Amino acid sequence: MTKANSFNKEELIACGHGEIFGKNSPRLPVDNMLMIDRVVTINDNGGTFGKGEIVAELDINPDLWFFGCHFVDDPVMPGCLGLDAMWQLVGFFLAWEGAVGKGRALGVGEVKFTGQVLPGAKKVTYRLNIKRTIHRKLVMGIADATLEVDGREIYSATDLKVGVFSDTSTF
Repeated sequence: MTKANSFNKEELIACGHGEIFGKNSPRLPVDNMLMIDRVVTINDNGGTFGKGEIVAELDINPDLWFFGCHFVDDPVMPGCLGLDAMWQLVGFFLAWEGAVGKGRALGVGEVKFTGQVLPGAKKVTYRLNIKRTIHRKLVMGIADATLEVDGREIYSATDLKVGVFSDTSTF
């Protein structure tokens, strides 16, 4: 079976409901916490390390929910939402590879913010380079990532880690 190498918003929402990779696969969040509108490309042999890459996008408009509350009279996309989107995409990569279980962010090496996403921006682009995936008793993905706003890199993160677990009740 050939794996899809791009996904639209409807497919990403379906992933959040367990309808793309299966009910027992890691899922994306839905509604306001889904910080991705489309996956432009996903593969398991590209990127800086030759182990996979994901390029995804989020359309920006002034009506996005976080601009109304972060901050009053000084709207800006919270940096943590961009970081969360990067973790979402590492988990999505693991699901795309066939992982089974519930995805959880496990950490990040280093994060740098050198800009901001404002309501007048048009598009955020996430670029992830997969460094390593482990598919044994431990299922984990590790990636480096950047976030661009309208073509300008403003965030970078190293060693984003996401694990997939069969039981998260004792987490």
